[in-house]
Amino acid sequence: MGPLFVMKYIIKYILLLLSKSAVLVGGQAVIEGVMMRVPGAYATAVRDPKGEIQVDKHDFISLNEKKRFLKLPILRGMIGLFEAMKIGFSTLQWSADIAMPEEEKKSNSFVEGLMTLFSVGLALGLFFIAPIGLATWLFEKDQEPFFFNVISGAVRISFFLVYLLLISMMKDVRRLFQYHGAEHKTIFAFEAGHELTAESTRDFTTYHPRCGTSFLFIIMIVAILTFAVLDSVIIYFIGEITIWMRLIMHIPFIPLVAGLGYEVLKLTAKHRNNFIFLALSQPGLWLQRITTKEPDDEQLEVAITALKTAFGDKLQDYEGKKHVAEAIG
Repeated sequence: MGPLFVMKYIIKYILLLLSKSAVLVGGQAVIEGVMMRVPGAYATAVRDPKGEIQVDKHDFISLNEKKRFLKLPILRGMIGLFEAMKIGFSTLQWSADIAMPEEEKKSNSFVEGLMTLFSVGLALGLFFIAPIGLATWLFEKDQEPFFFNVISGAVRISFFLVYLLLISMMKDVRRLFQYHGAEHKTIFAFEAGHELTAESTRDFTTYHPRCGTSFLFIIMIVAILTFAVLDSVIIYFIGEITIWMRLIMHIPFIPLVAGLGYEVLKLTAKHRNNFIFLALSQPGLWLQRITTKEPDDEQLEVAITALKTAFGDKLQDYEGKKHVAEAIG
């Protein structure tokens, strides 16, 4: 499990926009399958080594829906952070157990725990600590909050792009990206009110404007501004900021950045025809040229099965009607 998995599953459910007119449908690619989330439930469909599709469904109500005060701006995004880690990792693990049963027999909980910690540490090191370190050592802007965070943000985005390009060359990751494309095509077909079949979803694009990849880019932009303000406050009260102060103070504020990013994403969805918000969403569409690949019909079948399983008996209330659905893959 590499840094990309950690980053994507940490923020995954923050992307379900709270709109009265929206049918909240989202998804994510997993190993040899797709998870789909609908109002009140989520389901994962995975093709096993025998070629059969296995499904796993769970009822789920977000904490944001259970407690009214948790719907407050920013806080709702932070709650999504917690839920993303819990559901995302469990879904990924289930898909791995189904798609690679031999690996499950050889698995060791202690080793798996160490690998998870290593992945989280690698993600923090590559996309957080390294950009701050390089910006500090290579540029003399560490006491200028805005310029420093623009530089470190540019380094972070560059690392992310290079990382995506490198892992996209791996066979297993390419299949993951194909399932990512299948998820998007299926949600597009659902939004358009089409019957959910491989044939009806085949001609849709794999580039969805409300994909998690877009949110990753927005998070990186919001982080630049948020950390610039935080650094300014530290300098105002202390007089000087060091690299260690930045590392110690920035990490606890990551949930806040996620919450702010959620609110920005809400605005981009609400005002998607506005030039400024359209410009914010465009880089995410460009990135999807890397993170989504054209799926085959068998992969589309898996994504469709996941969505149908998630809806269950309620599917007849939605299928064949046009909706506003939120892709989060």
